[in-house]
Amino acid sequence: MSEKLAELGIDSPVLLAPMAGITDAPFRDIVANYGAGLVVSEMVASHEMLHGKPEAMARANLGLGHAQTSVQLAGSEAAPMAEAARILTALGARIIDINMGCPAKKVTNGDSGSALMRNPDHALRLIEAVVGATHLPVTLKMRLGWDDDSHNAPELARRAQDAGIRMITIHGRTRCQFYKGAANWAAVALVKAAVNVPVIVNGDIIDIPTARAALAQSGADGVMVGRGAQGQPWILAQIAAALAGRVVPTSPDRAARFALIRNHYRANLAFYGEKHGLRVSRKHVGWYLDRMDGCADLRAALMTMDSAQDVLAALNPLPESLVA
Repeated sequence: MSEKLAELGIDSPVLLAPMAGITDAPFRDIVANYGAGLVVSEMVASHEMLHGKPEAMARANLGLGHAQTSVQLAGSEAAPMAEAARILTALGARIIDINMGCPAKKVTNGDSGSALMRNPDHALRLIEAVVGATHLPVTLKMRLGWDDDSHNAPELARRAQDAGIRMITIHGRTRCQFYKGAANWAAVALVKAAVNVPVIVNGDIIDIPTARAALAQSGADGVMVGRGAQGQPWILAQIAAALAGRVVPTSPDRAARFALIRNHYRANLAFYGEKHGLRVSRKHVGWYLDRMDGCADLRAALMTMDSAQDVLAALNPLPESLVA
């Protein structure tokens, strides 16, 4: 593993990507418990921190003080970003990650996320403001560029490094691609060649073969797994073992997967309360059961239940036919 990752306290080159509405505290805890070098919070907007939206902060539960968690910060103005960084530092954050990769229109329309790649000078002002506001390591997540005519990630990465960024994650698509087409891992090699800080490759990494291919093509120091972790939070540990040449842990058997679903439900209920916890859990249980044979009817039933008692009764005890 890269010594530069170890300097950041990252002990595995396999990281969990921030995903809005998915990588909340209960899910991050599950992934971290299986084994991940770093898990990244859902992004929090700097203006939300400064203008009092405690419910948004509570939903994200930023993992302040957790050794394996990085807090992702988004914004479009230097002063609020700096102040948010100071708040996070005071609250006990370990690493702050700047979001310059989110392609969502509601983010880019506010000149945040990947929209910042259209104006590198302004992007650098935000980076300098955050780095200058904290003693914590500050990292950066971005894309190859805004569109195919502006692959400016290598130059922006070099300037970000010079401004004090300690690690850079590159999603191998442009903003205008969103999540269409294949991630261009080879293009990330140009970023790796431009900087000395660790580079993490992201996009379409869902298992051991894709992780190996992404590293081979990019020359990156590690991989970041996003959608590949949905319904299989243990995959990061398997990838990490394979990359290190260790014995790869087996995937949980059927009974263990159902136990995981129950535990994930309970964690969501405790974190969100029953009504919202059940709603949040539906997407996760859908992903779990989509990866298992013979669960279509159970999946459909769970999607409509509005009582925690009914859900847990449906899952525990399970019919023998589902456990066998």
